[in-house]
Amino acid sequence: MKKFYLPLILILATLSLSACSFFEKEEIKADESWSVERVYAEAKAALDLGDYTTAITYYEQLEARFPFGEYAQQALLESAYAHYKNDDPETAIATLDRFMRVYPLNPNIDYAIYLRGLVNFHRDIGLIEKYIPRDESQRDPGAAEDALRDFTRLVKQYPTSRYAEDATQRIVYLRNRLAQHEVNVANYYMRRDAYLAAANRAKYVIENYSRTPAMPEALVIMAKAYKVMGMNDLSEDALKVLELNYPGHTGVAEVRQTRID
Repeated sequence: MKKFYLPLILILATLSLSACSFFEKEEIKADESWSVERVYAEAKAALDLGDYTTAITYYEQLEARFPFGEYAQQALLESAYAHYKNDDPETAIATLDRFMRVYPLNPNIDYAIYLRGLVNFHRDIGLIEKYIPRDESQRDPGAAEDALRDFTRLVKQYPTSRYAEDATQRIVYLRNRLAQHEVNVANYYMRRDAYLAAANRAKYVIENYSRTPAMPEALVIMAKAYKVMGMNDLSEDALKVLELNYPGHTGVAEVRQTRID
């Protein structure tokens, strides 16, 4: 059995190299005689077909050969989208930042901000998570916070933009997600008897993410944490807010039954 092991590896390696050679693409290069319209058309056609690598190559060549004018601006913006679809969020964001810095008066600046939000919105989703979703409130909140800033900027600066409605819906979703993340962290601290840290996290939710579904749980955590620490006035204040805004919530009884060791 062992004597076939090495030859088998060699055969597989040979087949692998042959396959790579067989499927290796020719160099993509715009002809020197092509006009800016032709280079752009080739790039846009590749983009529409989902061949993002080819599209990016043509966009880069267009920008190098024709660095000024309307086509160069559009090429830079569309190349950012191609990088985003090609699972290269860092380059997409860098390209968008350059576009907004160099062309601040471009009529598509609202789309650039919106696209930046989309890139950040999806930035922390790994390959496995695309097929096996997990609770998004458990993820690192950094990218979600960046996306929230982008979409908020769009809605404030360009309220009549065609992308404003979608951005507004994403803002609601991101606020809910970030609020729940803070509550998750607060619960983690509660389980480890870090009551002050838990209370501060819950307070952050109340101050920054009002009217989110995580609010009542944050109030419960804050009331419990303050009660355990002997800060009865602060605990009662949190409990009153909970009772006033969420009458009949089960957390009220939980706080009342919380024992102080």
